[in-house]
Amino acid sequence: MPRYMYQASYTVDGVRGLIKDTASGRRKAVETAIHAVGGKLETFYFAFGKHDVIAIMDLPDNITAAGLSITLGASGMVHGGLTALLTVDEADRALGVKAPYRAPGQA
Repeated sequence: MPRYMYQASYTVDGVRGLIKDTASGRRKAVETAIHAVGGKLETFYFAFGKHDVIAIMDLPDNITAAGLSITLGASGMVHGGLTALLTVDEADRALGVKAPYRAPGQA
């Protein structure tokens, strides 16, 4: 199953909700949403810096991943971004893909 990283920052209202719901309550809510769409939460962290939350998850496909990301963002409580992750093997296979491409300005 494809793996994804979701990085999110809480809005002010989102932080208020986090305080009320607790960190473990938020993790459970995210895990429930992921399971509902056929995925699995691998890890869930709170963080300092640009992002407040980082989650790594397995999801069935890109459509499911995009739909989950849209649902989370539509809550208005977080601003997030979803990144598709590649294994080392997948990256090696990607390096083997060759396409004829002329860079801008090159003959």
